[in-house]
Amino acid sequence: MVYVTETDHYSYDFTQLGDTSYPLAELAELERDDLEIARVVRLDRGLPLVVSQTGTFRAEPSNTLVKQMKTDPFSRPAVGDWVALAHPEGHETAQFEAILPRKSTFTRKDPGEDTSVQVILANVDVVFVVTALGEEPINIARLERKLVLAHESGARPVIVLTKGDRSDDPEEEVAIVSAIAGDTPVIVTSAVTGEGTEQLRSLVPPQTTAAMIGSSGVGKSTLINSLLGVDLLATKAVRESDDKGRHTTVAREIVVVPEGGILIDTPGMRGVALWQADEGLALTYPEIVEATQRCKFANCTHDSEPQCGVKDALEDGTIDPERFERYTKLRQELDELDEKREEKRRAASESRPHGRGSQSHRIAKDKRNMRKYHKRKR
Repeated sequence: MVYVTETDHYSYDFTQLGDTSYPLAELAELERDDLEIARVVRLDRGLPLVVSQTGTFRAEPSNTLVKQMKTDPFSRPAVGDWVALAHPEGHETAQFEAILPRKSTFTRKDPGEDTSVQVILANVDVVFVVTALGEEPINIARLERKLVLAHESGARPVIVLTKGDRSDDPEEEVAIVSAIAGDTPVIVTSAVTGEGTEQLRSLVPPQTTAAMIGSSGVGKSTLINSLLGVDLLATKAVRESDDKGRHTTVAREIVVVPEGGILIDTPGMRGVALWQADEGLALTYPEIVEATQRCKFANCTHDSEPQCGVKDALEDGTIDPERFERYTKLRQELDELDEKREEKRRAASESRPHGRGSQSHRIAKDKRNMRKYHKRKR
């Protein structure tokens, strides 16, 4: 059996990895006595690292799951997943037979694919959307984009502004962010002064899974070290030339907060393209979505149509014009992706028979799986 190696530097206690009642109930549905639940705690260039009651292992997918992964992106493991783990007799490596249904799923459009999805994190309760204060203005468009992804995941988003000690006017920057945050909490932190650390720690009580997402160098690993009380994760100093930290996290990985829940550290996310995010868009821009409900025409483009609720809201100041422009860009991105998926579906339908082995059948199966997971997370 392949246990942990020198590269698996963190020691895990299975009892600290979250509430097991849900995955145990899902495992029972499989009706197999040779399986146990395990949680995926690390993904890097090797096999997934999983932890179960019987140990910590590098595990590989079963042959059946390998076949599913070729056509169903939701069948690929993500950090935070609960899996059905087997220990086949005579086999050196543990195998996970299934990804158990997820309660939440953080996704984005796969950067390497035209229309496919990539699952980044699974079964997360709280998502810390992290950005840094400092000399450069906060990129509000990018922050809103990440908020859309966080809302769409089904987890509860929290905006975290790191490096509060480096801001000349933190109150002004907080006000700018709060104006677009809606009901999402905004917390300022500083690794130098300790500001915000206890407030964040209170959001990760026992049995809670939290994750941090943000660009490279915004201070995610430093912040996690502050929450842990030890320098567990590697960090690098800020470059004085541009006030930016340097990327250090190379794998998605779970760490345990003392007397609390667990945190997932992630590498800096350069690509944050939306996949399916209608709900996330509505939760991030509620005033715009509400205004569209007052439009006379269901297909209103908010341009020249009469009795347009959005135009009225823009005129009376209820909707900020720049915010509406950012919303429109994201809405167009989602619509264009929908069109590409539909074109791909039609091309597959015309080029292949409609049997169970056809490409059109597999794409339809992917869509059913997507709906299944999103229904569960709600």
